[in-house]
Amino acid sequence: MKLLWLFAMVFGGLAGLMAQTENAGPSQWEQPAASLAEEVAGILGPGQAHLTIRNLSTIPSGEIPAIRRLLEQDLKTHGVLASGAESANSIRVTLSENRRERLWVAEVIEGNETRVAMVRVGPGAQQQAQAGGGLTLRRQTVFTTGEAVLAALETANGLVVVEPEEIAIYGHTAEGWRERKRFAVGQARPLTRDPRGVIFPSAGGAGFEAHVAGMVCSGAYPQAQPAGDWTVRCHESDDPWPIARGLNPQSLLITSPVDGSVSLRAFYDAARDYFTGVVTPSLYSDLPPFYSAAVVHRPDSGAALLIGGIDGKVQLTEGGVLRPVAGARDWGSDFAMLNSGCGAGAQVLVSGSGEAASDSLRAFELPAQEAIPASAPLAIDGTVTALWTAPDGKSVLAAVRGAADQYEVDRVTASCDE
Repeated sequence: MKLLWLFAMVFGGLAGLMAQTENAGPSQWEQPAASLAEEVAGILGPGQAHLTIRNLSTIPSGEIPAIRRLLEQDLKTHGVLASGAESANSIRVTLSENRRERLWVAEVIEGNETRVAMVRVGPGAQQQAQAGGGLTLRRQTVFTTGEAVLAALETANGLVVVEPEEIAIYGHTAEGWRERKRFAVGQARPLTRDPRGVIFPSAGGAGFEAHVAGMVCSGAYPQAQPAGDWTVRCHESDDPWPIARGLNPQSLLITSPVDGSVSLRAFYDAARDYFTGVVTPSLYSDLPPFYSAAVVHRPDSGAALLIGGIDGKVQLTEGGVLRPVAGARDWGSDFAMLNSGCGAGAQVLVSGSGEAASDSLRAFELPAQEAIPASAPLAIDGTVTALWTAPDGKSVLAAVRGAADQYEVDRVTASCDE
């Protein structure tokens, strides 16, 4: 009897150990799966949805079925049934990671609307579910006007605002910005419905270079003189527009012999309000026509160029190859880089898609060929008409058209979430 009892104890212990070993893998995913399912159910509500899981992390592929089962069970407890592909609603879960933590992102798609929930899976840390994470966006109104704003540049001696037909110079007073002087751009041909413009500081920071359809303007001011002493000259030009400066010299782009920075320029079709796809210096891949472009720095490979095509596709050219970016289906046509110092260090700030009275801005990271939300959407009371990175790279400026065609320039910054 003692031998039988001892055998039963040993056998039971081994069985328990085997069961514990078998459950060791799935158990570590129980909390993040439950958190993500709760967030998804809060967005979707009871009903059916088609669930897909994509693994872009180092989680072994053998553990994905267990994660799927956990998600399906947790969704079911909240009234969401993971049905077949015929369901009108979809839940696309991406398992990704960076150097610090794992990120599980769920895109909840209902008709034409896509909302995102994210859960951080940090080693040994409590899981936190949220509608985007990593950083918090904040905005501050810099300037308001009744004129359309195409671009603006803050300098040590004033604020330069590019309008469709004029360059306006503002000086800072105790009451805020005050107009000092205006200069006509002098276009000979009529403007299109939605003209665009860009402005960059000139070498040394003592002036600017601005481009509006068919025209280029350069401005300068004597040091330590009031803003009213600016001189601005404009002339017709079909030269390519600068779209990025200050790039990593180790990238595929060439280095400027003047100040060591890199200047990438693109030819602009003024009649159609987009860039033709021809850039200089030439990259090693042909680009389609595009509305927006931003340079994404890579720690190992220099830089890559992100473009938003006129067909709505967002693509990244890197190493001479042009590839589509997943997760960017709902991006608007405007985006710019923000060097926040949070997460991966830099993010892409993107406007919402479509024409809306109330727009939004959101930060994304691009660890590979996929856009991962890094912040919750920042509500904008108006329509974002242009985005550009400030010269220091630590903020992004947005031109916003509000009610009664009033315009403002907002500065958007980011703070790192704990």
